[in-house]
Amino acid sequence: MSFVPMSELLEKARQGGYAVGAFNTNNLEITLSIVEAAVEERSPLILAVSPGAMRYAGAAYLAAIARVASEEAPVPMALHLDHGTTLDEVETALSLGFSSVMIDGSRLPFEENAALTKKVVEMAKPLGVSVEGELGRLAGKEDDISADEREAFMTDPDQAVEFVERTGVDALAVSIGNAHGWYKGEPHLDFDRLRRIREKVPVPLVLHGASGIPDDMIREACRIGVDKINIDTEIRDAFRRAVEGFLRENPDEIDPRKILGPAREAMRKVVAGKMRLFGCAGRA
Repeated sequence: MSFVPMSELLEKARQGGYAVGAFNTNNLEITLSIVEAAVEERSPLILAVSPGAMRYAGAAYLAAIARVASEEAPVPMALHLDHGTTLDEVETALSLGFSSVMIDGSRLPFEENAALTKKVVEMAKPLGVSVEGELGRLAGKEDDISADEREAFMTDPDQAVEFVERTGVDALAVSIGNAHGWYKGEPHLDFDRLRRIREKVPVPLVLHGASGIPDDMIREACRIGVDKINIDTEIRDAFRRAVEGFLRENPDEIDPRKILGPAREAMRKVVAGKMRLFGCAGRA
């Protein structure tokens, strides 16, 4: 099975009332863990690759690994550029056969974000590639913001309508109090804002920074109408914990296959659990 456009997966999610998980990979082991979970759970899958992952492992290598997985796994899979910020990054993904790209202009003023995103839509749509845009900035672990700044970061529902109309994106990532990395305290998601966005915006909605958000909040977001949920930090954490635990018990082991085997299993469990939580398990 070859890659499918992300928009195809998300439209089915909207109709079915669930969200498709987008899981970030940086290497072979992570990719195998994610794909094995998708096959086990019979779930559609969005395999996400960030520009940082491209620089680390090589964009062509990651695309080739994903392509082999898509050909062997009996589930629909999109290969997605996550948080691309430049046209060069988008062009690289398109040249390698990615079926979806995200252009993140959220740190730019509205007009510049809209113009950049529209340009990417014009590049990708003729190739049958889906485009995700972002409006509203997500805080990260490096941000220390006040309540007023937090409000300013969030997606404005009326602006979201204009952004989608002007750019032609297939999906919109929104900021409703979600953040990248681990949360410093309990997350506070603005579900009223999400409802207003969902009522006004006709395209699928995306929730980034979902690692660490309590399960009940994730279920509520899906119920309101989030169609794609991104997970990265929890996968990395499972990898680290498993490797640390194995080496603590086996300090003389040097075989990378034995060292990384427990990490693969730990990551697979995390991904499979998220697929069940999002409601996409059994939808392939």
